[in-house]
Order: sequence, then structure tokens, then C-alpha cells
Amino acid sequence: MPPAWGQRNALPSLGEGEGISLSAERQLGDRIARELYRDPDYLEDPVLDEYIQRLWAPLVQSAAARGELSPELRERFAWRLLLGRDRSVNAFALPGGYLGVHLGLIAVVTSDDELASVLAHELSHVTQRHIARSMESQAKMTPWMLGSLILGALAASKSPQGAQALIVGGQAAAIQSQLSYTRDMEREADRVGFGVMSEAGYDPRGFVGMFGKLQQAAGVNDNGAFPYLRSHPLTTERIADMQGRLQLNLPVRGASTHEFVQALLAARARVLSQNGVDALRAWITGAQNLSDKLPPRERAGRLYAATLAHMQLRDWAGANPSMQALEQAVQLRPDAVRLVRLLKAEAAAMQNDFPQVVQLLTVPPPSGPLARPELIALAQALTQLPAHTGHAEVIRHLRELIVTSPADAQAWQVLAGLLRSQGQTVAALRAEGESQWVKMDVTGAIDRLRAAQDLMRNDRRQAVDHIEASIVDARLRQFQTQLREMQLEQQRRGAL
Repeated sequence: MPPAWGQRNALPSLGEGEGISLSAERQLGDRIARELYRDPDYLEDPVLDEYIQRLWAPLVQSAAARGELSPELRERFAWRLLLGRDRSVNAFALPGGYLGVHLGLIAVVTSDDELASVLAHELSHVTQRHIARSMESQAKMTPWMLGSLILGALAASKSPQGAQALIVGGQAAAIQSQLSYTRDMEREADRVGFGVMSEAGYDPRGFVGMFGKLQQAAGVNDNGAFPYLRSHPLTTERIADMQGRLQLNLPVRGASTHEFVQALLAARARVLSQNGVDALRAWITGAQNLSDKLPPRERAGRLYAATLAHMQLRDWAGANPSMQALEQAVQLRPDAVRLVRLLKAEAAAMQNDFPQVVQLLTVPPPSGPLARPELIALAQALTQLPAHTGHAEVIRHLRELIVTSPADAQAWQVLAGLLRSQGQTVAALRAEGESQWVKMDVTGAIDRLRAAQDLMRNDRRQAVDHIEASIVDARLRQFQTQLREMQLEQQRRGAL
């Protein structure tokens, strides 16, 4: 796609037009994402969030550099990744630049490149506007009805019973059509995604490796654990095309320097997505009597899974020796050592040993700004230590984070907790409102800001920060305007 905006002329014809406008597609995506944020499977995990964002950011940059992602599309779409706790191997692109990734997908990949290939493919569905173009056949439906269909399809991938609450009448075929693409679109997403991931620095063998995993799953698995196969059906032609591109286009790269880190993160995804008592005990059993012939990265992954499983069971007598074995397994790999330190801090927080969390994350002193997982964990610990001297610095780091990432709902929420622990209630209420706004709970955001206004008016003990008060007033007006627009849209839908 060339930098100059012109979707109809920029995209090859696949038999469809644009379908819906950029504005309508973003509104549709917002509506779907609003429901996903409220899904019990929605997960905020700073460690896995950082991992996905580390893979995602180079892909977006590459797509923009190649001209696949226009400046206007980049500005007007959300470009947010949402993690789901679901164990199924799935990822999906939604209208408006939202992408969903299930933990089950992270759990089965064996390299960064394999996961990057899925993200690049989904990104390409969005940059090529396949979702909007495929909706032309449903042009008589309103975007709100299309949103209901897509939400129903997502619910059906987890629970047919849950889907019934969202799907009315005989719409099953229409639902599937909204999450499926034509063969031409799949081939285009393969082609564009292959180029995007390759130029982003990933090994293109990851594309072929991921296809191999999915092809094997298609042959042996029919229990719904691989819903990605249903919305992105594999064909021999597509697999052969990827293998041909690999042979003709690019040199093979060496092994990833992140292989140990990837093994630990895949183990984390496995445990968090399958955390029933029996499953947790199975993860623990998997780390017992490890063979000396086991590859080091697999040994580390099993020990990480077992340690986290012990923690989930609150079995500290088992967690401590497992943690020690894990530390020994990764001691020569700094990136993996960092993940184990974060896991130790997580264990300390679960035991309410918040001073230990602070010590783990600040000794030795960080040489630069704290990475997001450390910052979130440290802020949550300091919320429980109101007399600690580190609050001001952590609050400053959090404010810097949200300046660069204003859509970071979790950062806003932990900032609110830290501010409240320091008696800065008005600022805390405003931060809570911003967190609700990011999650598209407009009513909740308005309630928080109104509470801040009421507190400033009625509680003379509150020292009024006039800059903060002005921000509260301005943001409240903005939120109220959006709420009125949403209500008008609902009235229009009711009149149809």
C-alpha cells in the first residue's frame, strides 16, 4: 500500500470493494473490543504482554516501511493486542486494528519466529483491509449487527452455550463468514506477512514451521483446540507457496538468541491457560526426574512451569527447591535470569512479602528506566508499603510510561493505586477513569471523574491541584460527548 491514501486504487482487486469506511470499521472494532475487555478470559500479564509487544513492534514498523501500512491507517486504527487466557491455539484480527492472541498459541510455538509469523499474517489481514472488504457481501447488515456476529463466533470458539447468548436465529453461516477469508485473501496475507516478518528481522522459516504445526494439528485434532484452523484453513497450495518463498528469497538465519526466554514464556502460557488442580500437578510431575539428555532450554521450561504451578497451588515448600533448580538452569543466560527474578518477585507478592519484592526489583539499582514488568510489579508492591521512600520515583516512571503509551490500562490502574496510597485521591480517581476509558467503559470513566470533581468541591482537606482539576474537567467533557454519541447510535439502531 503506498503512503498516499487511496485504498481502492492501492489494493489489488480480489472481487470485493472496501465494504465499510475506516471510521465505521474502527467503531465496529471498538464495540467488539469493549466486550472482550469484559470477558473473564481477558488477561493482563506484564511478562507475556512485554513478550508479545516485543515481537509485534518490529512487524508494525516493517509494514509501514514497506508501504503496506499507510500513515492514515496507522493513525486511525487502534493497533492493540489483547491476550486471552484460553488454551486453544488461536489468534484473530478484528476490525479497527485490534488483534487477539490466546495463550494456547504462545504455549505451542517453539520459537519467536513461529509466533511472529502468525502476528505478521494477522497484521496483513488488517493492513490489506480484508475484514472490511469481506463485509461487502454483508452490506445490508449494520456494523452493530456485524459486531454481534463476530462476538458470537468468538464465543462459539470457546463455548457453544455461551455463543447462544450472542447469536439469534440461523446466523451460523454468516458468523463463520465474518471470521473467514477467501483463498485469495489468505494467499495475500501469506505473501504480505512473509515479506513483513522477513524485513522485520525474523527468520522466515518460522512461517513454514508454524504451517507444519497447524497441518499436523489438522490431521490429528478435531476437538476444537485449534480454532485457528477453522478461520484460516490450510491448503497444500499455501504451504507449498511458503516453502517456495523460503527457498527462493532469503538466506537462512542462525538460531535465535532468545530461545531460552521463549521456552520460559511458553511454559508460563501453558500454566496460566491450564491452571486446574490436576493440570498444575501434571506440570509439577513433568519436571521430576529430568533426564540429563534433555535439551537445556526444555529443562528450563519444565522447571519454570513446575515452579509456577507450585506457586498457583500455594505450595511454597515445593516452590522453593523448584525455584532454586530453575535458577541453576538459567544462570548463564541474563535474559532468562531476569525472568526468573520476576517470577521470584511474583512469588514474594503472593506471600505478601512486599519488602522482598522491592528488594528483588531494585537491587542492584537499575541503570536506566525500569522495564514495564518490573515497574508494574514494583508499583503494586509499593501500594502495600505506604511509608516506603520509593513512591515518588515509581510514580514518575509510571507517568512517563503513560505519556508514551496512553492506552496502557494496567499502568493507569497501578498508578491509581499508588497515588491513593499516598493520599492523592483526586489524581487516583482520574487515573482510574483513564483506565476505564482505555477499556472502553465510558460510563465507568465518567463516574470516576465525577467522583473526583465532587471530592474537590466538598472535601476541604483535599489540596486542589489546579492543573489536575483542569484535566479532570476537560476529560469529563470528552467522555460525556462520547457517551452521547454512543447513545445516539443505539437510538439509530433501535429505529432500524
